[in-house]
Amino acid sequence: MFVRRMRGIDSPTGARVLWRAGVAALLSTTILAAETHKAAAFEIFGIRLWGSAEEEDADVVDPLDYAVTFEVVGDDDDLTKALENASTLKGEEERPVSGSLGLLAKARNDRERLIAALFSKARYDGVVDITIAGKRLDDLQPDAVFDGPQPIPVTVTIQPGSMFTLGDVVLKGDAANIRGADFGLIAGGNANSDAILKAEAGIVRALKEEGRPLAKVVGRTIVADHATTTLDVTLDVAAGPIAGYGETTVEGTETVDRDFTVYMTGLERGRQYSPKEIDDARNRLLALEVFSSVSINEALALDPAGEIPIDVRVSERKMRYFGAGATFSNTEGAGIEGYWGHRNLFGRAEKLRIGGSISRIGDTTELGDLNYNAGIMFEKPGVIGPASKFFANLKAVSEHPDAYDRFSIGGNVGLSYELTKEQTVSGSVAVDYSDIEDALNPDGKRYLLVSLPLQYVYDNRDDKLNPTRGFRALAYAEPTYDALNGNMFVKLKGEGSAYYGLGADNRFVLAGRVAMGSILGASVEDVPADRRFYAGGGGSVRGYAYQGIGPHTDGKPTGGLSYAETSIEMRYAYNDKIGIVPFIDAGTVSTRQFPDFSTVKVGAGIGVRYLTPFGPLRVDVAVPLNPGPGDPSYGIYAGVGQAF
Repeated sequence: MFVRRMRGIDSPTGARVLWRAGVAALLSTTILAAETHKAAAFEIFGIRLWGSAEEEDADVVDPLDYAVTFEVVGDDDDLTKALENASTLKGEEERPVSGSLGLLAKARNDRERLIAALFSKARYDGVVDITIAGKRLDDLQPDAVFDGPQPIPVTVTIQPGSMFTLGDVVLKGDAANIRGADFGLIAGGNANSDAILKAEAGIVRALKEEGRPLAKVVGRTIVADHATTTLDVTLDVAAGPIAGYGETTVEGTETVDRDFTVYMTGLERGRQYSPKEIDDARNRLLALEVFSSVSINEALALDPAGEIPIDVRVSERKMRYFGAGATFSNTEGAGIEGYWGHRNLFGRAEKLRIGGSISRIGDTTELGDLNYNAGIMFEKPGVIGPASKFFANLKAVSEHPDAYDRFSIGGNVGLSYELTKEQTVSGSVAVDYSDIEDALNPDGKRYLLVSLPLQYVYDNRDDKLNPTRGFRALAYAEPTYDALNGNMFVKLKGEGSAYYGLGADNRFVLAGRVAMGSILGASVEDVPADRRFYAGGGGSVRGYAYQGIGPHTDGKPTGGLSYAETSIEMRYAYNDKIGIVPFIDAGTVSTRQFPDFSTVKVGAGIGVRYLTPFGPLRVDVAVPLNPGPGDPSYGIYAGVGQAF
């Protein structure tokens, strides 16, 4: 229930606001959601490649053009922008509506959207007045016809009113012992509708975390007191009984095995209900990459055994895919790759991917000096529980960076396990045969390496493609035995990156990274050149050539037994699509087992990001700040994704 309490006010203007949906307008988040439109023209990254808006509008029946005058009383720019963003009349002014009826419907819908937008800013006595062709919306007949000259004039006038704060907060029912202040409901506090929605969801969530799947708000009263500009909130909450999981049913599977889908949720029948486990199950099913959408819902009532049935609804993706990619650097040349894959090879989300790449294009004119890479990858989830995954890889490489010439063929098999949503461990057995020529072994040397790569990752970033908060830490150890030469060594590596959003909507993000590594048990000559540490290039210290930082012999980099790197970036979102990123990188490589930091190289520059659904497109330009002989004067790097 929503009540407007107006003491001593006979409000001819206030009465013009229609609170049609009452609390529905207050508690609706979909009202403010941006509408989606089917496009006949083809666009990519927001750029129209062919077709036109006029072609799309040609499908509108009885098209009617209109022009909007939009006025918000006062000088609150942020509020004006929010209201303009909520208005479809304003946002779609260039698109005709379907006749007079279409314009009326759009105007009425716009008023509800604008009221909801005012509520979201804690403005509960605002006035929204819309006129069409000089007549107020409430005075127009449902079948009104606008046959005057086009565009039809539409005026939207908004008096935002006062900003309300919370008044009395009362929690009733099973929430009577819950402190509203713990969820932001406190007298004098934020009264906008989003804050109330968030608090309500938090209270229900807290009860569900006790194992009560039927917890819900059974009654609410919202009273806006205009004399005191306060909002009184009363919530009546029913917790329901503690229950375990009942039967899990799945709808929407076609090629994916239904029983396997149930198994991968991990919701064992009889175990106490947990909303966190429901969230984890949804994320786990999405991570299989065979479903484009997943919804998991509790039933509205317990089954006869007192357990809560779980309903899973999925929509499958196309299982076969192919693609291509490219990279560019003025110090490393260009690279191209192509791949084909299957997401559901045997019906239980088994992945198969075959791919290949060619790089150093433009960096060399000899075909034999290009880098070639081909491989096949297989993954099978759920081998020892829903949180596990078996993987196997086979790979052939012929590459010729400045440091060495290498041909190798190798493979590995292993298992990864998700300890928690944030923590993953993995281990594998790898075998690699290689023939390598480098500055320390100019006549070439052959290796047959058997290793046990072990890895731990902690990752709580909010977005893996473009994080704004959180951090990621990696610890890696790889004991290795060289069966042809009788050498043993252990490669150790640690990395950490952190992200901190600043300003409204995380418009600025401070990002930092540190990485260190060491190889123990062998001399630098006995460690294969491709296993040594290097620094420099697009994924390392920008401004320097790939593998260009560190020890050199006869003008060629040799790599080292240890390294250290650090980077810091300030990621600025200019708008929803474009980002500007100034950065500084530093790194060192040493032939000692631990970095000595005597020859740290530093690079700095600026980058541009173009945000796409599959990650940022990245272009960075950097210069070395303390270059040595042979270092480039600048570096340009392009690719997909943030630098780290």
